[in-house]
Amino acid sequence: MKSNVQARGFLRAVSGRIFPLLLIAFAMSIAVTTRAMAAEYAALVMDARNGKVLHATNADTRLHPASLTKMMTLYITFEAVEHGEIGLDDLVTVSRNAASEPPSKLGLKAGQKIKLRYLIRAAAVKSANDAATAIGEAIEGSEAAFARRMNRTAKALGMSRTTFKNANGLTEAGHLSTARDMTVLGRHLFYDYPEYYNIFSRKTADAGVRTVTHTNSRFLSSYEGADGIKTGYTSAAGFNLTASAHRGNKRIITTVFGGRSTASRNAKVTELMDLGFKRAPNRVAVSKPVKPPYMGKSGGAVMVAGNQEAPKVASKIIRVNISMTSSPLPKPRPLKSLAPEDEQLLLAASDDVLNALTKAEEEEALLAAATEAADEASTLLAETARAQQVPTPAVTAAVPAIAPLPRPAALEQIQLASVEQTAAAMPAAASQAPEVVTRISTSGSRYWGINIGTYGSEYAARKELLRTALTEVEMLDGALRKVVKTKRGYDANFLGLTEEMAAMTCRRLEARGTECETVGPS
Repeated sequence: MKSNVQARGFLRAVSGRIFPLLLIAFAMSIAVTTRAMAAEYAALVMDARNGKVLHATNADTRLHPASLTKMMTLYITFEAVEHGEIGLDDLVTVSRNAASEPPSKLGLKAGQKIKLRYLIRAAAVKSANDAATAIGEAIEGSEAAFARRMNRTAKALGMSRTTFKNANGLTEAGHLSTARDMTVLGRHLFYDYPEYYNIFSRKTADAGVRTVTHTNSRFLSSYEGADGIKTGYTSAAGFNLTASAHRGNKRIITTVFGGRSTASRNAKVTELMDLGFKRAPNRVAVSKPVKPPYMGKSGGAVMVAGNQEAPKVASKIIRVNISMTSSPLPKPRPLKSLAPEDEQLLLAASDDVLNALTKAEEEEALLAAATEAADEASTLLAETARAQQVPTPAVTAAVPAIAPLPRPAALEQIQLASVEQTAAAMPAAASQAPEVVTRISTSGSRYWGINIGTYGSEYAARKELLRTALTEVEMLDGALRKVVKTKRGYDANFLGLTEEMAAMTCRRLEARGTECETVGPS
């Protein structure tokens, strides 16, 4: 009896201590779920070809972007690589600050050295916070300086309602953006740095220390034409996504803020993507966004020509007067005196050249004399033949018989050679059927082509073909330009490509803002 009382007392004591802990854990989980569900919803759908908005809900409401922030981190990284601030194979030393970032992370250690290209892959594919911070510190020296550059670049891109505080997107007071601004940033990534854009479609990537998997692999695998761009999640932001997909000539970019879960967010993006493809016209004039001028490191000076407008967001402007006041002619190069042995060699070479020229002139004179003699002999023979065919009786009786002149040996050799050459050439020419020589582009397996649009006149179509050919000389050299009249207008086509060449050319043209569609063999 006493033992039972003691057991009940022990249970009450234990439950009195554990129950509050369980209650606190449950309350925390409810709070996290409530914050995710309470995150405000916003969305925007854009036709990437011309920037036209096809749908918008709360598109200008300032919200937490979460890891969509890394799109700006990577945009600045591509800019820094392009202008030589840093190289893809440069080793970055990971700081204690970067290594201490919370997940999602690559697991970098303080003091570790890793190539920039691996950090880019980790930030784009894995959405690694430690990699993003390491990138910002490597480019600008500190995350705070990098954030200033992010804000300067955002203004240059027209992202007027965005403020960045860090390179990774972790929740921080004042770190806010909008669905519209993130869609604009995604469009600039596609058009401004097409050579790097493919990284956002990789489902896995080698990040140096390990292989990472894309945080958006489900959507990339399930939605037709999807090729990017970036996911984001924090409890304050909810489940965010800026996605891009192409079908035929269309490309749609959609941004969603405040999703309740990965599945519900992907379902909403799928719905909005379908809406965008339905509303976007099949053919539209491509109008690429204007790439902002390069302004260097944060706080650095920007050099502009004296007659150019200075960027409004640069911290320091240095104007350079590049007008020319005079254009002097270059001084003649001084002649170098020759050594005696070199002069002797030059004189000997000059004598050889003169002798060769004299010999050539003599041979040419002999050939001209032989040709003239042959012509005179041919004329004499022709006149003799005419005289024999049309005789005059009165004269024939009076004129004594004249013995024919001997044929000149030179003429006989020339005529015999001509006859032999003609006879040798006639059988070959007779045995060959007429051959139509086409361009080399139609040989082999080059049965594919590309269409770059339909135009209102034949002139406009040919003009666009010429412009495109000059732009893509490397890919379209040898391709046949052809305009085909259809019910819709005049189709501008390049023919005589392999399937691989056609696909690659279309990708390059689309990245330049020219619509393109491959045409297979009919």
